[in-house]
Amino acid sequence: MSQLGQVDSGFMTVEDVDRHVNLGIGAVAVMAGPAPTRADFVAEMSRRLSVNARFRQKVRTTVFDLAAPRWVDDPEFDLAHHIRWDALPDPCDEPTLCELIATIMEERLDRDHPLWQCTVIERLTDDRWAVLVKAHHSMVDGISGIALFEALCDQPTASASAGHTARAPKDDRAPKGWLDSAARGLRLPLDAPRFVFDTVRGLAPVALGAVLPGVESSLNGPIGRQRRYAIARTSLSAVRDVGAAFGVTVNDVALTLVTSAFRSVLQRRGEEPTADKLRILMPVSIRSEAAKGVLDNRVSVMLPYLPVDLDDLVDQLDAVHHRVSEHKKTGEVHATQVVLSIAKSLPFAPLSWTIRLASRYPQRAIGAVATNVPGPTRQLYLQGKEVQEILAYVPIAMRIRTGIAILSYGDQLMFGITGDYDSTADIDMIADGIEHAMAELLARTKISRSRRVEAAPYTDSGHGSRKPKSPTER
Repeated sequence: MSQLGQVDSGFMTVEDVDRHVNLGIGAVAVMAGPAPTRADFVAEMSRRLSVNARFRQKVRTTVFDLAAPRWVDDPEFDLAHHIRWDALPDPCDEPTLCELIATIMEERLDRDHPLWQCTVIERLTDDRWAVLVKAHHSMVDGISGIALFEALCDQPTASASAGHTARAPKDDRAPKGWLDSAARGLRLPLDAPRFVFDTVRGLAPVALGAVLPGVESSLNGPIGRQRRYAIARTSLSAVRDVGAAFGVTVNDVALTLVTSAFRSVLQRRGEEPTADKLRILMPVSIRSEAAKGVLDNRVSVMLPYLPVDLDDLVDQLDAVHHRVSEHKKTGEVHATQVVLSIAKSLPFAPLSWTIRLASRYPQRAIGAVATNVPGPTRQLYLQGKEVQEILAYVPIAMRIRTGIAILSYGDQLMFGITGDYDSTADIDMIADGIEHAMAELLARTKISRSRRVEAAPYTDSGHGSRKPKSPTER
């Protein structure tokens, strides 16, 4: 048995409090060619469940949450509980696929069994099929979820596959040696005051941002049980080109595309996109590479405002870059991590009751969640079929009506957009806005490059002055 962490347990608690919420996360792999037979697929899945014991474990809770939930082996494990088969109705196109994904993901996982499910979807256009893998957020976060999905795929070589199943992922939270502990003890009188100050300074924006009410917005409010889902696509290399041209990161570009899309949606809804209109919840992974395959949640958060008040895309990009950088400098991520670490040593029952109480508080400060997960860089194959693309699904809860999962795979950068069914009927506008903004940024990148080329006849002499190049140098 192993105990669930505070974040893992928190996801289950939030789901317990709100009957409208299903906190399952999902990955959808789209393959070319005909799907395997049900018998072949189930047999292969049965062989691959050995990659992690969590596939055969369920959650055991205690009365009144007096102790933390634990993962325990399911003595009656039956793979049939977890494999489903479905097919798209005509016209079998992408909107039909998105509708089916939303329908599958809005259904809660059965806690009497291990908290995952796999659905094979047939009859996609262009002779394709798909596999939707759903797991509860208490079991995985974005990074570990994708690592788990990769483990279910075909391994590059037989030796690599054997090595993967033979070794458990290393938990980097293991205790350090006594020399390291002694050194930390000697530094404690000097480091403690600064540590406390930095933690309080970093935690204050997160606490205030989550508690204080924001401006009224249609992006925040009660949500129902049903979901909508939409997809936006772009090229990762194109996003990198934009980032290189303007001196920003891939994440900055992705968040700018999201900013532009939300600005357009707010305007279409007749709302003024002011500077304080949209604060987002942005999970930040604190998972080391060594713990990539450990199935739990290792995330902190930032709560930046997206600059939806700015009209120009390049101005938005610059603002996003500086705001995310400033949030990192203030230590929000580290401060939240410290609080979570401290919570591990506290009794579970008061923490659980506090989360239950806080979950009933109608937060009005956050309007969306956006998470960026680096996906596989190598070409994946699932049961001998080439995985053409991977779509990601992020759940929504606590009055947040829209969630965006940004996932890379090879040279693809996919935006999986989740929306509350009743309040986000225009979810496709978010997807369209992301793709249109990317096209405009690429155009602006070409203009920026052409200007640099025009300025090329002048070069820095090394002392702050510039001199003209000779005709041969040009």
